[in-house]
Amino acid sequence: MCTYNGELFLAEQLASFHRQIHCNWTVYASDDGSQDETLALLHASNAQWGQDRLQIVEGPRRGFVANFLSLTCRADIKADFYAWADQDDVWKEDKLQRALAWLKTIPGHIPALYCGRTELIDESGVSFGYSPKFRLAPHFSNALVQNIGGGNTMVFNQAARELLQEAGYSLIVPSHDWWAYQLISGAGGVVHYDPIPTVLYRQHDENLVGTNSSWFSRIKRLRMAFQGRFYVWNTQNIHALETMRHRLSQENQVKLARFKGAREQRLFPRIVGFLRAGIYRQTLFGNLGLILAILLKKI
Repeated sequence: MCTYNGELFLAEQLASFHRQIHCNWTVYASDDGSQDETLALLHASNAQWGQDRLQIVEGPRRGFVANFLSLTCRADIKADFYAWADQDDVWKEDKLQRALAWLKTIPGHIPALYCGRTELIDESGVSFGYSPKFRLAPHFSNALVQNIGGGNTMVFNQAARELLQEAGYSLIVPSHDWWAYQLISGAGGVVHYDPIPTVLYRQHDENLVGTNSSWFSRIKRLRMAFQGRFYVWNTQNIHALETMRHRLSQENQVKLARFKGAREQRLFPRIVGFLRAGIYRQTLFGNLGLILAILLKKI
């Protein structure tokens, strides 16, 4: 778990860890320089739970992406499975149980990533809906242009963690969760999207990344894409994936090369190039936005 000035909701999240049906866990909290009572809350829980339940480390102070990736890359943290957690959410009691039930069906040498849908709550904890329910299969062709799982839902095995560790935490990528989806699917790992929500995803003014479940938020993100944000994000992801090209499957190396090459082509070759890359998003609205971005060279 990564924290930064999270005193308002942190206690509720910590309590939800303690209620997990699967009880063999340890929390590693990487604090990125909080100026409020976040550290006091963490130290209080540490005193109550003990070092075997909660350990506190100092983050790199370079933003949430670097904080999550640096925590994931720490050599002193050893486990069979790893879960990312945000400071302001609430886990349902079966969150770890459901994730591990699937992960344990995958041979340990294969990188495996569990993610899923979320239930949305407001600042007071009142539920008001759900994140989009995705129905198409997770795949590198989807990961290149969309992240289907928030980091707050992600649980992964040691083989997946080793990929993230090899890539390191100095990468410049838009988000740690999208990066995990791309790298693990690209390297021939398996990704499972759970349509049953196990995380209460809190929406509030301080969210660094929010959901895109409402039409307003979808249109807002579409506008950001056409302002060039999506193009910059894809450029960052491509550069990061190229540093791990040797870990990508042969098929996905070709797919990445086609995706990269098509971005700089003129209109007709660009359309053909993206068709050959086989990229897709999960919804009709998402794919219409993708088509428009391709036509306008904003991808």
